Amino acid sequence: MHEHTDLPALPRLTGAFDAEAFDAFHDDSSDDAYRRASFPSSVPDDAPDLDPDLDPDQRWSTWSSVEKGMRGPEPRPEWVVTADAAIDTDLGVLKTGKEADVFLLERAVPDEPSQFSLLAAKRYRSSEHRAFHRDSAYVEGRQVRRSRDRRAIERKSSYGREAAAAQWANAEFAALTMLWSAGAPVPYPVQIDGTEILMEFVGEHASTGQVDGSPASRVAAPRLARVRPDAGTLEAYWDQLRGAMGILAAHGYAHGDLSPYNVLAQGERIVIIDLPQVLDLVANPHGTDLLMRDCRTMCAWFRSRGLDVDEGELFAELIARAW
Repeated sequence: MHEHTDLPALPRLTGAFDAEAFDAFHDDSSDDAYRRASFPSSVPDDAPDLDPDLDPDQRWSTWSSVEKGMRGPEPRPEWVVTADAAIDTDLGVLKTGKEADVFLLERAVPDEPSQFSLLAAKRYRSSEHRAFHRDSAYVEGRQVRRSRDRRAIERKSSYGREAAAAQWANAEFAALTMLWSAGAPVPYPVQIDGTEILMEFVGEHASTGQVDGSPASRVAAPRLARVRPDAGTLEAYWDQLRGAMGILAAHGYAHGDLSPYNVLAQGERIVIIDLPQVLDLVANPHGTDLLMRDCRTMCAWFRSRGLDVDEGELFAELIARAW
């Protein structure tokens, strides 16, 4: 059987990730910190990280301000912009969700075309501002490492609500780091800063690193639920999905909420998104049930498109990889 740990420790599976730094939450987890991350419309006038020379929808790149362990795994893709002179520009909302909103962000150095990338900025809300009511089924078996955070979460204080939101963000960043490092089809996790995750933007017309900033390149790839691939592409999608689920299972985890609505179809490849609820198959008492639900949901979609697949066979294959 594979060794299981509480989810925030997942990044230690990659040699380049600083797990100890990752496990520590930012002390600045107040509502003001969330508003500063969620520019442009809700930034306080006296926020210290704003610059009067920048537009309201801009900020200096936060790459250098986050701790080392809060950045994506190495080797990093060439398109990742790390220059201190880079500016983050908010280009609008990509998706609104129950627990977080996703924005399109441009990180670029002015007048240097090679220093340009489009990112998806996922910003988690505190529990009082979100409508995600399934927490308990997913967090069973997880541990809160810092006693201060655990007590605050139990008391449901203002700090506790922010700490809970940061836990979801940390869990997703950890899952993305582990899966990307293992070769699974997920967005590259660029960095995490409190309750904001910056990750690869998966576009419809071009892969990140090849985008040119034009309106066409800013179109997100469609969700799997909305595409009708030909027979060959459908089979390729299935092989990629099985492989991704197999990587998770081999490390003792399941997605837990997998559906055609959180899988993107970018040309001939699929990309799995929305990973905050990734769960430990052993520590979580609902683990195998939720894994079976993932299998059932995805197999139903592939069958509806004409591919003969069986959820029982997929489940058995994944369980064999987990044990």
